[in-house]
Amino acid sequence: MKLKELERPAVQAWSPASQYPVYLATGTSAQQLDASFSTNGTLEIFEVDFRDPSLDLKCKGVLSASSRFHKLIWGSFGNGLLEGSGVIAGGGDNGMLTLYNVTHILSSGKEPVIVQRQKHMGAVRALDFNPFQGNLLASGASNSEIFIWDLNNLSVPMTPGSKSQQPPEDIKALSWNRQVQYILSSAHPSGKAVVWDLRKNEPIIKVSDHSNRMHCSGLAWHPDIATQLVLCSEDDCLPVIQLWDLRFASSPLKVLESHSRGILSVSWSQADAELLLSSAKDNQVLCWNLGSSEVVYKLPTQSSWCFDVQWCPRDPPVFSAASFDGWISLYSVMGRSWEVQHMRQADKISSSFSKGQPLPPLQVPEQVAQASLIPPLKKPPKWIRRPAGVSFAFGGKLVTFGLRSSPAHHVPQPCPRLVFISQVTTESELLMWSTELQKALESGNLLSYCQNKSQQASLQSEKMLWQFLKVTLEQDSRMKFLKLLGYSKDELQKKVATWLKSDLGLRESPQPKGNDLNSNTQQAFCSQASKHTTEEASAFSTFFDELVPQNMTPWEIPITEDADGLLSQALLLGELGPAVELCLQKEHFADAIILAQAVGTGLLKQTQERYLAKKKTKISSLLAWVVQKNWKDMVCTCSLKNWREALALLLTYSSPEKFPELCDILGTRMEQEGSRALTSEARLCYVCSGSVERLVECGAKCHQALSPMALQDLMEKVIVLNRSLELLQGPDGVSPGPATTYRVTQYVNLLASQGSLAAAMSFLPSDCAQLQVQQLKDRLFHAQGSAVLGQQPPPFPFPLIVVGATPHSKETSSHRLGSQPSHQVPTPRPRVFIPQSSLVMPLTPSHPNLHQGSRMQNISDYRVPGPQEVQPLPLGPGMRPAPQDSWKDAPAPRRNLQRKKLPETFMPPAPITAPIMSLSPEPRRILPSQPPLSSMSHAPPGAPGGLSLQQLQQLPPEKMERKELPPEHQSLKTSFEALLQRCSLSATDLKTKRKLDEAAQRLEYLYEKICEGTLSPHVLAGLHEIARCVDAGSFEQGLTVHAQVAGCSSFSEVSSFMPILKAILTIAHKLQI
Repeated sequence: MKLKELERPAVQAWSPASQYPVYLATGTSAQQLDASFSTNGTLEIFEVDFRDPSLDLKCKGVLSASSRFHKLIWGSFGNGLLEGSGVIAGGGDNGMLTLYNVTHILSSGKEPVIVQRQKHMGAVRALDFNPFQGNLLASGASNSEIFIWDLNNLSVPMTPGSKSQQPPEDIKALSWNRQVQYILSSAHPSGKAVVWDLRKNEPIIKVSDHSNRMHCSGLAWHPDIATQLVLCSEDDCLPVIQLWDLRFASSPLKVLESHSRGILSVSWSQADAELLLSSAKDNQVLCWNLGSSEVVYKLPTQSSWCFDVQWCPRDPPVFSAASFDGWISLYSVMGRSWEVQHMRQADKISSSFSKGQPLPPLQVPEQVAQASLIPPLKKPPKWIRRPAGVSFAFGGKLVTFGLRSSPAHHVPQPCPRLVFISQVTTESELLMWSTELQKALESGNLLSYCQNKSQQASLQSEKMLWQFLKVTLEQDSRMKFLKLLGYSKDELQKKVATWLKSDLGLRESPQPKGNDLNSNTQQAFCSQASKHTTEEASAFSTFFDELVPQNMTPWEIPITEDADGLLSQALLLGELGPAVELCLQKEHFADAIILAQAVGTGLLKQTQERYLAKKKTKISSLLAWVVQKNWKDMVCTCSLKNWREALALLLTYSSPEKFPELCDILGTRMEQEGSRALTSEARLCYVCSGSVERLVECGAKCHQALSPMALQDLMEKVIVLNRSLELLQGPDGVSPGPATTYRVTQYVNLLASQGSLAAAMSFLPSDCAQLQVQQLKDRLFHAQGSAVLGQQPPPFPFPLIVVGATPHSKETSSHRLGSQPSHQVPTPRPRVFIPQSSLVMPLTPSHPNLHQGSRMQNISDYRVPGPQEVQPLPLGPGMRPAPQDSWKDAPAPRRNLQRKKLPETFMPPAPITAPIMSLSPEPRRILPSQPPLSSMSHAPPGAPGGLSLQQLQQLPPEKMERKELPPEHQSLKTSFEALLQRCSLSATDLKTKRKLDEAAQRLEYLYEKICEGTLSPHVLAGLHEIARCVDAGSFEQGLTVHAQVAGCSSFSEVSSFMPILKAILTIAHKLQI
């Protein structure tokens, strides 16, 4: 993919890998002239900003040069002379070598030229900085001259040794070894490469081709292996790249031959030693994989020669190419087609002309689109591959892998990579408590479990909560709740008896004299008793007659007109209602209640209410609630300081039906209006009411961030309370709410992350229909592997979608899933169609398989696949469908896909010995009498049962009819036929009507392909999206989707129906139906 471009007849140099931002330096090429025939030289520095979507480069510095350049190179030398941007070395004509200060060029401040030296004879065409010592620069020119410059002392250069090349010739390339810092190599036009050892100042080996036809134009050392280098030949008769290993220098290790003319330059990727770039006179730029000796990336054919290619040191996938037509282009090997850029330019043109109505999309000519296709790399490059990796998997599994470190002097060989799977446990205490809880649940001994938890609790509120939870599992829970709150009937009776005894003792002590009536009565009683003490027993009958005191006043009934008189009259007449009113008016409440009780419950209730309203004491409110039983008002108005007393009243008096609701109201008040301590105590109310959902919400509120142990503590309480509810209501009466489900799934996921899969599975609710629980249950079941063999798997929580449209796709899907699908869900129409861009390619058979026709119910639909026709493989659920890469070209088969294993006695079909005459897009049906079907009688053993020719001839006539569309695709035919009918009714001219009649016939090819299952999944998805646009009346959107489907599909697959479908959409848009 092209990233940037620059129109300059120049040589190039990338900034070092340590430099950021990334720069590209260009110098006017000494080997090129433009139309002005100017010989002026310019050195420019451009910033490469890939965040900018445009193709332009930003110029950051310009400098006029005294001469033009044959070679540019950018080094990272600093050593106090520079401010970190490095130095640029330029080789010019007449042996001129110039060093530039990059910082001064960018800042346009001080003099950028560091030094100029003219030591060489002829043009300086070879330059290279030492990768280990940045101050060492090697330069090469004519007459076999090689100089080693020390940038710290540029007065006198060094030489690697005496001139060994006789006769003297030009130095075409220089390269420092990437592993050994004192090794330098040079390449010569005669085809020889000389390796120099700077310690000895002499050549140590010479490499040359025995054919003497090798004209070296480029040289590069292997980035990782010290003894390997490549040489390229610019001879049109021998356009090869040779890989040499100095350990076997008698002949090249490998020879790469794909260029048709001489090779001008090579560049070895420092990020991936398997990738090598080359450019040649055949206008091609190729990227080689040296491991497999094949071309893995190819740029489209250029308009002129590309004389220099270079990898970007900082961005591994980026490289630059300078061509003789005056352009420098930047590309990425992570390539895709140039259609994006063509469409970008088309959008610019459309936007510049369209003012109101948008223009239709510009169509790129087919020749340009086909020529601009850039295939991606066939394997991921090294900078994408991970040398080591680590990932956590479900169930607390840690998956790690690493690469074996191979010595640098050995050729890396493919070796098996070890993947380690280990169990990671970080919450051992959580697992311990979870195991104890599971044991208590299995044994049913939850009472002892709650008792132990209560004893272990450090906070009083936690002790009380566990005691309450224990009571929920016992009989007569209300009375036991009251005891826990501090109220016991037995204790109360003892306290009352004690108080009454003490009060009775006070009354028996000596009392002061009473009133006169009492004293007179006592005196009369004593006198009469003294008279009769000595009398006989027969006189006792007259004793009671003489008891009436002689001096007592008889009682009288008041008949006055005051309140007492009126009360007497009311009592005499039996009017007890007015009598009660008079008593209440006089505040004789006891008399009023006695009289009201004699009347009935209605008057008694009114009297009690009036009494409670007027009499305000410390316990009057309590008396009112006990008498009136208005418990909802009680829990809403009572002071939260007396929440225990309020809960005790509910436990004592409220009915079982209203008790849970009243407890929840009290607990909610304590949460909302009380302090943090009251919020914690509110959990007791929820335990009493059995509200698991509110207990979970309150527990989460008490712990803002639930730690693993806090979650364990909460789940222990929830599970115990759930078990008590199951004992009361049965297993079917308990269904978790959303908050409970969320915490349970969180807890189960936590247990699963610690590797406790079986325990996690046991804590999930068995009959919960919520989707997240069902999905987690399915995942836990399959994660246990062999541990659940023989157990019934949980129901599959996802809808089954039919992927692929082949007649036997359902069988294949069921076979891959290992079970028979219970139902098939039609494929829904996508809301927005997005063409798929997966790198997985469908497997294209080299020969058409005629035996596949035996699975079809209708032999009239069987036809021989065309030469460009692709039969997509049936895909199972969960597998991604494979897209087509081009509108014109069918994809090539991939080597890494596994082919079906053929039977040992399989007889391949007869080869095609005559040209296929019919290449039209129309499908040709093969009649039963034609010879190709005779091969069906020779099916291999084990193949699907085929029909012989005689059997085909005996088929009844009704079997020759076309099959019905699959139900999931029936909507396509409905939508398209309805659109045709509407267009026919609206069309007025004869030409349009004839076009619509032709369209109705051509759409039959579409329906046949759907019935045969030969359409790829992404084409079917696009057709459904077009149908949705048709139903909505959005024909412009339908045309856009049509263009997207056509742009990423094979021509042979869709050419029979896509053009006519576009015509129908265009007519509908024109008629505005």
